[in-house]
Amino acid sequence: MKLLLDSFWRAVMYCLYPRVMLLSLLPLLLLTAGGAALGYFFWSDAVEATRLWLADSGFFSTLLDWFTRFGMQGFRVAVAPLIVVALATPLFVLLVMWVVALMMTPALLTLVATRRFHTLAKADAGWGTFIRSAAWSLGSTLIAIVLMLVSIPLWFIPPLIVIVPPLIWGWLTYRVMSFDALASHASTDERRAVMRQHRGTLLVIGIVSGYLGALPSLMWALGAMAAVFAVVLLPIALWLYTLIFAFSSLWFIHYCLAALEQYRAAHMPSSPAAVDADIIDLSMPQIPHA
Repeated sequence: MKLLLDSFWRAVMYCLYPRVMLLSLLPLLLLTAGGAALGYFFWSDAVEATRLWLADSGFFSTLLDWFTRFGMQGFRVAVAPLIVVALATPLFVLLVMWVVALMMTPALLTLVATRRFHTLAKADAGWGTFIRSAAWSLGSTLIAIVLMLVSIPLWFIPPLIVIVPPLIWGWLTYRVMSFDALASHASTDERRAVMRQHRGTLLVIGIVSGYLGALPSLMWALGAMAAVFAVVLLPIALWLYTLIFAFSSLWFIHYCLAALEQYRAAHMPSSPAAVDADIIDLSMPQIPHA
């Protein structure tokens, strides 16, 4: 618990560094440009296709007619854009996490390692670490996408909408951030040992990060106003997602490197000089005191 809270507060303080704040804007610029390009080419077609699907659906068509009778014509107009935004947001969140893992986490890891763990030896470095991290993140992200798609029917059950998505985000955060935090400093055996020994705590960090990552979604509760200001709200939401993921990355980095340091201290073999001294000490005859 001490290590958990210590790494939490350190992550909070590191988020206030100007360097971290600037790093959080880099993925936002890329994602905003990509989102604008996708919106320019596909937004109208996606909204129109959704509107036609709602019109052809007997249940939703009746429901929308019912809203219209009660003077809620604005909801009928806004529902199609809201559905498109709601379906696109999880994909953008996954994309943000992918970008953060590839772009921000190495920079944050270097920052923390230089300032706090400069004596912690690296076990590996270079392109091999980058390739393994990218492959691990991609595989975990694909699994999370499948889990998200499979769990979509559960989102319509009121209690599960606030449980299932954050759990999936938490699991994905735990998988990606733990691996990235240990990739360059820990050997394969050390990484597996640390992740196995601290699996429960790391999963708790991931789940808490998952719930924090769900907070920006509350702005879509504005309803029709959210659809009107989607062009403004979406970049803000993406920046908040990025900053939260940066905090999560820092939390995992501080925790995992401290756990690795403790693991090495507990499993560090005695130095040869110390062993020889013990042998010599044991082999010397004991001279009784007068």
